Amino acid sequence: MILGNWDKHRELGILLLRVGIGLMFVFHGWPKIFGGTETWVKLGMAMKFLGVGFAPAFWGFMSAATEFFGGILIAVGFLTRPVAMMLAFNMVVAVVLKFSTGAGLGGASQAIEVGIVFLSLILIGPGRYSIDGRCQKQ
Repeated sequence: MILGNWDKHRELGILLLRVGIGLMFVFHGWPKIFGGTETWVKLGMAMKFLGVGFAPAFWGFMSAATEFFGGILIAVGFLTRPVAMMLAFNMVVAVVLKFSTGAGLGGASQAIEVGIVFLSLILIGPGRYSIDGRCQKQ
C-alpha cells in the first residue's frame, strides 16, 4: 500500500509544524517587540475589547513578547504546551479585536486558523524532536 506507512513520519510532521509556525511568529513578533512603547500601546489597546482598558503598553509588550519569544520556544520545542496556551490566548484577543472592529470572519480567519494550530499543539504536544521531548522521562 502506498499510503499505508505514513505514521512513521508523525514526529517529523510535528517538528515541521512547530518550526514553521514558530518561525512565522518570530517574524511577526519582531517588529512588535522592537517597535517600542508607541507600538506596544497600539497593540495593547486591543485589550479594551475584553474590558481591560488599563496599562495598554504593558499588554502590548506582553503580546509582542509572547509572539516573538513564544515563537522561538515553539520552534525549539521548549515549554511547548504553556507557550501554545499563551499564543492561543493572543489569538483569542486578535479574533475579538477583528470582530469588534467590524472585520468579520474574513478579517479574523487568520487568527482563528493559527489559534486552532496552537490548540492542537497543546493536545498533541511537542513531539520527540524537541527539547521538551528530550527532557521527558524515558
